[in-house]
Amino acid sequence: MSITATGDLIIPLLGTPSAVGLARTLAGARLNKWNCRHISDDALLIVSELVTNAARQTSHQEIRLQVSRDTAGIVVAVWDASPEIPKSRPVPEVTLDDLDVADDAFDDNGGRGLPLVQALSHSCGVTKDPTGGKWIWARLSP
Repeated sequence: MSITATGDLIIPLLGTPSAVGLARTLAGARLNKWNCRHISDDALLIVSELVTNAARQTSHQEIRLQVSRDTAGIVVAVWDASPEIPKSRPVPEVTLDDLDVADDAFDDNGGRGLPLVQALSHSCGVTKDPTGGKWIWARLSP
């Protein structure tokens, strides 16, 4: 983990499910230090979604979380080594009766993460990293 001179948080993580909780804890502490509690619920949900997606894309490989701020707000960004650009799927109207909670179908109920990120952020996108992989990012207004 490193803290830059401007206070940005950059964390290398292993792409596993446990990375999500650690990323949320460290990002939450940084947001509290910056007195950004008013957006921390949205920011931490975005952290969860982006870290989860990166861990799925590059399981058991390095991923990176960056939480930074500037005059335009807070940026949450996650890097993974996969060149594949995520695609947001249409979100159908779903009721609890529509969900298949069987163990073998549990992952079939996903696909709502990127629309959540889009809804909670001021802007979001994907930037290819010149050294490989990509950064998925979301900006939240202060």
